[in-house]
Amino acid sequence: MSAVRRTVPGLLAWLAGTGFFLPIAWMALTSFHSETDAAANPPSFTAALTLDGYREFFGLSGGASPWPALINSTVASLASTLLVLLLALPAAYALSVNRVRKWTDVLFFFLSTKMLPVVAGLLPVYLFARDAGLLDNIWLLVVLYTSMNLPIAVWMMQSFLAEVPVAVIEAARVDGAPLPVVLTRVVAPIALPGIAATALICFIFSWNELLFARVLTGVVAETAPVFLTGFITSQGLFLAKVCAASLVISLPVLAAGFAAQDKLVQGLSLGAVK
Repeated sequence: MSAVRRTVPGLLAWLAGTGFFLPIAWMALTSFHSETDAAANPPSFTAALTLDGYREFFGLSGGASPWPALINSTVASLASTLLVLLLALPAAYALSVNRVRKWTDVLFFFLSTKMLPVVAGLLPVYLFARDAGLLDNIWLLVVLYTSMNLPIAVWMMQSFLAEVPVAVIEAARVDGAPLPVVLTRVVAPIALPGIAATALICFIFSWNELLFARVLTGVVAETAPVFLTGFITSQGLFLAKVCAASLVISLPVLAAGFAAQDKLVQGLSLGAVK
């Protein structure tokens, strides 16, 4: 009976994992088919494999090159993630270790900023960007992604910093360490798993963001998700090319998530799993 109790949860976990993996596997397989085979109904599992979808995505067949969009997504995601960490670490320190007055109200305020639908702020942001001459500017996306990810980053890092031993921080203070030294040399190394999880989640959110990038960018600051939507035209849906593009654009976040999956679980659970 005990063996059955151990086996059933394992089988259920494998079934759930397979269910999540199948769409990615199907997308990868479709990306290696021709457009005719990709659009076949019912689908053909034994269709010939080809790299035409990847050639078209990378512009080897005369189309637009994806590299500017990929570089823009990389710059916007990395820069915004770095800014979020620089701002969230002292804020989380003030809300967890050296707590300010009514710190719970401050945390609720951070959380309340995520309750507003993103589309509700789209028009004011667009009008501001237009009047300020910031349309099609990658640094506007950096600022927007920073402001969008900062509340969740503060919440996550506050949970991790709350578990930093107070005695270690007090010892550093007794030795005369200023606040920047305490944050960078005492708090940050201890809370490194939480910081890594926060950075990973902020990077994923920034990399996948589409709505603001679609409205506020054009040619110069176009990001990878916006470039991907360009394959859906009035002429039809080029399924093989879309799957190839989706797989390539998803690889950075898939690789980062797989490499840091334990830290990602800690971050999503707000430090409850250690």
